[in-house]
Amino acid sequence: MPEANRSSFPPATYVLTGIPGMEASHVWLSLPFCLMYVVALLGNGALLLVILTERSLHQPMHLFLAMLAAADLLLSTTTVPKMLAIFWFRAGEISFEGCLAQMFFVHVTFVAESAILMAMAFDRYIAICDPLRYTTVLTSSVIRKTGLAAITRSFCVVSPVIFLIKRLRFCQRNILPHTYCEHMGIARLACSDITVNIWYGFTVALLVIVLDAVLIAASYALILRAVFRLPSAGARRKALGTCGSHLCVILMFYTPALFSFFAHRFGHHIPGYIHILLANLYVVVPPMLNPIVYGVKTKEILRAATRKFHLHRSKPRT
Repeated sequence: MPEANRSSFPPATYVLTGIPGMEASHVWLSLPFCLMYVVALLGNGALLLVILTERSLHQPMHLFLAMLAAADLLLSTTTVPKMLAIFWFRAGEISFEGCLAQMFFVHVTFVAESAILMAMAFDRYIAICDPLRYTTVLTSSVIRKTGLAAITRSFCVVSPVIFLIKRLRFCQRNILPHTYCEHMGIARLACSDITVNIWYGFTVALLVIVLDAVLIAASYALILRAVFRLPSAGARRKALGTCGSHLCVILMFYTPALFSFFAHRFGHHIPGYIHILLANLYVVVPPMLNPIVYGVKTKEILRAATRKFHLHRSKPRT
């Protein structure tokens, strides 16, 4: 490539183009994404409010739900407003620093949410398979340390990506065929060799995300084994219903994310619009479903939310 087209510095701004090949449908695509985002905001916001203000809900499972709701709010709010701006106003410009910040928070939140889901699977495993030790194993101190560990791990895993991007020499290309900034999308605009970026991302996916998913699957396998040993058919149905809904949300979180990740690196024959659509799904669908599956189906949370609603309605208006 001619030296005039090479630079040690990245472009001052990038242009996010949305979903390639579906530009004519952007306005129509924005409607379900906007609706899902609003549901995610209201659902996770309400879930956080109820759990944090109701002392009876300061239990391990509910505190993990509060962490999950906070992560969902951050993940969707980091990506969806910019996505809608692209769909509605073609406002795809973003500074290099803004692009790095968005990439950082998307990846940090995703890794943290994976850790929280793993902690929730462990919580259910202890509650069902070893209930007598539940209160001694999952103490308030353990919950706090688990949340801190999830955040610390996320920052430690994702922070090197910033340096891997900044070490690259960039060409004059600044068009990102995506709705938000992510690691490999930025790296592929560089003129330098990005082998290190590819293998670091692959290693993180394998040792962090895939390992989390395997541990979650192992936890639920042990849970299901314990459930099938329950003497009551009604108890089995109730436990299976709860585990089934949880597993559906977990699959909705990991499947599009892992497909998107591996497709970006190895699936060069997969149409770009499929890759981008799936990448968009994992930042909005799980945040929309989590409050419904985990919140509405949890009787204690539903009762507390209903009580707060009735108290608010019964307050005298001046």
